[in-house]
Amino acid sequence: MSLAVVYSRASVGIDAPLITVEVHLSNGLPCFNLVGLPEASVREAKDRVRSALINSGFEFPAKRITVNLAPADLPKEGGRFDLAIAIGIIAASNQLTSNQLENIELVGELALSGEIRSITGALPFTYACSQANRIAILPVDNAAEASLIKHAKIVPANQLLDVFHHIAGQQTLALYQALSIEKHASYENDLQDVVGQAAGKRALEIAAAGGHNLLFTGPPGTGKTMLASRLITILPPMTDEEALASAAIHSIVGKPVDPATWKQRAFRHPHHTSSAVALVGGGSIPRPGEISLAHNGVLFLDELPEFDRKVLDVLREPLESGSVSISRAARQAQFPARFQLVAAMNPSPTGSLNDGRSSCEQILRYLNRISGPFLDRIDLQVDVPKLPSNDFSEQVKSRGESSKIVRERVIQAHLLQLKRCGKTNAQLGSKEVEKYCKLEKAEQLFLQQAVEKLGLSLRTYHRVLKVARTIADLAHSLDINRQHLAEALNYRAFDRMLAQLTNN
Repeated sequence: MSLAVVYSRASVGIDAPLITVEVHLSNGLPCFNLVGLPEASVREAKDRVRSALINSGFEFPAKRITVNLAPADLPKEGGRFDLAIAIGIIAASNQLTSNQLENIELVGELALSGEIRSITGALPFTYACSQANRIAILPVDNAAEASLIKHAKIVPANQLLDVFHHIAGQQTLALYQALSIEKHASYENDLQDVVGQAAGKRALEIAAAGGHNLLFTGPPGTGKTMLASRLITILPPMTDEEALASAAIHSIVGKPVDPATWKQRAFRHPHHTSSAVALVGGGSIPRPGEISLAHNGVLFLDELPEFDRKVLDVLREPLESGSVSISRAARQAQFPARFQLVAAMNPSPTGSLNDGRSSCEQILRYLNRISGPFLDRIDLQVDVPKLPSNDFSEQVKSRGESSKIVRERVIQAHLLQLKRCGKTNAQLGSKEVEKYCKLEKAEQLFLQQAVEKLGLSLRTYHRVLKVARTIADLAHSLDINRQHLAEALNYRAFDRMLAQLTNN
């Protein structure tokens, strides 16, 4: 009887828990038993591993083979354990004598020829392996992605036979050396592409500096979508930790992570027919949705009222918490979802508020597709009007500032916030708002009167204070004055539109 222990890792959310692959060979009728709560794709490893071993020149033991994937209460899926199982069988059958198995972790799907195929979730696997101070042996196709983890020891392999020779010490595989690639984010779009709309560009700058959510309202063709798509061009650069968190989510869904562009913020643009599961994630095996794929980036919802109201309301909790928990009967998973929401909409079902084609009742019915609690979570509501035809040629000539210039101001304001409270203004809690957004008596009275007149909620009151704090930061002002409050209150276009329609 012989026993071998090999280490691998599963994929649960963005985590990679350790899986101990125990292989036991005993006398009896030849059979291959795989235990430890394996899914169907894992159970099929028996046939893949058998063919890969035989085609790689190894002897497949004619004994009773039992493979245990521990812990037994953790569901396992995919072909990621093939390589570890194969090495375990080789070691248990005394075809491999080595004491290196304790210092390595293996992951990879085997082809019938013995070739090692890529897996999803290579980034979380490598990070966890590095934290455990072990060497990660993985497919060649995953090596570039895994190299984003600094100080990780990565050994890429293309064939099962190469891994065997490396562990046996017969022919050592080289550690992967990542190429030095410039990792500064660059974007093709620019704010200067947008003609006119100075107020919309100013709102973008404030949103980027403070991490605020933003809603553009206006008739078709005024540049709402163009403005929204330019937000990522002025956002402050991501830290390595933020970039790794975003890359890990893309890794577990099988999206390629390019080391040359991994620090570019995501811009997700789901169609208005998307379901709630598509946005927040789900499935019998929980998978991240659009809000997690937009982590540390931008989620753009165009034609906002066309989204199902229930779909929009599932975003309310992630907008506050910055994460989403998905619970199913058999599994639970939590994914990060700290994104910036940018939405665009027409003010009426016919496109324009004053085209005379819709009554106030029809317009209100159209706008009521968006719930009040959802709107409360949007800091900036900006009107994007149609440009005057007599001023159009002048607007074309004068494009305003480039994204590079605006981004410099955004970065300065962002650094100021991090130095003051360690987070952006949009992430401040109620107690932090009281501490960092203090007002003098005159400004407090002014804001209180404005809130009562507009009928704003307490949550919106706090959001106005946060926006005013960001405006003050852009102006390098220590205190929030009346001018900053007035500008912050001016970004309540949707509330004013609703009040106007209701009074009519």
